[in-house]
Amino acid sequence: MTVHVLLFDAGSDQEGIHSLELQGRTVVLLFEMRDDAERYAGLLEAQDFPTPTVEALDRGEMEAFCREAGYEARFVPSGFLPQSAEDRLLLAPPEHNMDVTNWQEEAEPAGAEPAVAEREPDPISSGDPELEAFRRQLEGLL
Repeated sequence: MTVHVLLFDAGSDQEGIHSLELQGRTVVLLFEMRDDAERYAGLLEAQDFPTPTVEALDRGEMEAFCREAGYEARFVPSGFLPQSAEDRLLLAPPEHNMDVTNWQEEAEPAGAEPAVAEREPDPISSGDPELEAFRRQLEGLL
């Protein structure tokens, strides 16, 4: 079975896979439908992430890669409906992300390809989500 994943710098020496940090686990999303993966990629781009490439890969190979790298593969089926706050992150990225500029400098399991995690919150953050949303809107106008 084919699944769709989000890759950054696909095909280069800098290639990395998009992942989420959920309760101390690194989770890689495996989308059943290409459209769902492309929508998620668009949401990341709207948050000023580098634009990921949607790649179709074998589900078994991706699950094996995740196991070997110490990641959790999370399958997102067509028509998926979230049942919890954590499930909602499978359909839309979190509001606060980790920095992607130094993702390759982080320690990686031996033989594993680097993973791109979510961006860290902005150090000038006020902590107020409403104020932060307004600040991001203003920054978007610049």
